[in-house]
Amino acid sequence: MGKHIIHSCIIRLHQAAASKSKVKGSQGQFPLTQNVTVVEGGTAILTCRVDQNDNTSLQWSNPAQQTLYFDDKKALRDNRIELVRASWHELSISVSDVSLSDEGQYTCSLFTMPVKTSKAYLTVLGVPEKPQISGFSSPVMEGDLMQLTCKTSGSKPAADIRWFKNDKEIKDVKYLKEEDANRKTFTVSSTLDFRVDRSDDGVAVICRVDHESLNATPQVAMQVLEIHYTPSVKIIPSTPFPQEGQALTLTCESKGKPLPEPVLWTKDGAELPDPDRMVVSGRELNILFLNKTDNGTYRCEATNTIGQSSAEYVLIVHDPNSLAGQNGPDHALIGGIVAVVVFVTLCSIFLLGRYLARHKGTYLTNEAKGAEDAPDADTAIINAEGSQVNAEEKKEYFI
Repeated sequence: MGKHIIHSCIIRLHQAAASKSKVKGSQGQFPLTQNVTVVEGGTAILTCRVDQNDNTSLQWSNPAQQTLYFDDKKALRDNRIELVRASWHELSISVSDVSLSDEGQYTCSLFTMPVKTSKAYLTVLGVPEKPQISGFSSPVMEGDLMQLTCKTSGSKPAADIRWFKNDKEIKDVKYLKEEDANRKTFTVSSTLDFRVDRSDDGVAVICRVDHESLNATPQVAMQVLEIHYTPSVKIIPSTPFPQEGQALTLTCESKGKPLPEPVLWTKDGAELPDPDRMVVSGRELNILFLNKTDNGTYRCEATNTIGQSSAEYVLIVHDPNSLAGQNGPDHALIGGIVAVVVFVTLCSIFLLGRYLARHKGTYLTNEAKGAEDAPDADTAIINAEGSQVNAEEKKEYFI
């Protein structure tokens, strides 16, 4: 009964406004509106403006053509709809707690003759639900193929799903979009396939949902991987040159998941021969007072529920004196260097002598017996030639 009375009043108001507009005219009057987008559950503001208005009435109606407000008078009993501003130049209303069913085309009417209208489309964004990751069953064995699926529902339009592993995006994924039962929102899912190894243990795989309704703050789901793998083993000695009389510690560094059981130490394929001097403490083998009988191959073996692995270390016990000689000056090397220097010097002298011999000049000075008594030079030379056999020869070399 109340609704009929309200609609009757609205009709009379329409008629009165139309009559008023006939008298005053309607040239230059036109309502202006804008489309509105709002997130589901939010508040939408619908505004209708008229730049030039000669006191002509304004009205808002919903997609079902039900009048919401006529000027400042509320026509529809809906507590979510409120008046924001009403004047001859503007009619603004708000719709709170917006639902997907509120989406559609709203009409602002200016009651001139004829009536002028402007449309505003209200778009309601469906917020995607928090994503869920499925398909992980702990633990996963190294080398297995893993398939993870991330799913989210309720998005409008359909949300986008992205995968990250160690903060690096994975592109090669499958994407599926399905319409929900309400035929308004969507359920989207994405599937990631990859083969795991030991480096994936403890890694966080993240599924991220991006959507315009989330205001640049994506929703995420995270799955931390647990990968089981066989142990890896390495032996680390406490010193690189074990010496007789000293102590030696061999550390068996083993990694695996589950954590390997206490390690097993052997020597040359058998048990440790001297338990009094060879003491196992956790993952360490301590050998006291090394001697030559300790030489051999030491083996460390680590085992977990997945498998076993081992490493070997060949021990050679050195004589402290030989190591001291090795650490002191190398006299043989020094002697060799000296010999090379002497040899090079002798070779240089020999070559220099040969060079001088090739470029020598020779003159003979003959002092013949009685030459000083010769009356002239020719006589002296003749006397010298005659006694050449007994004369002394003097040679001077020059360059």
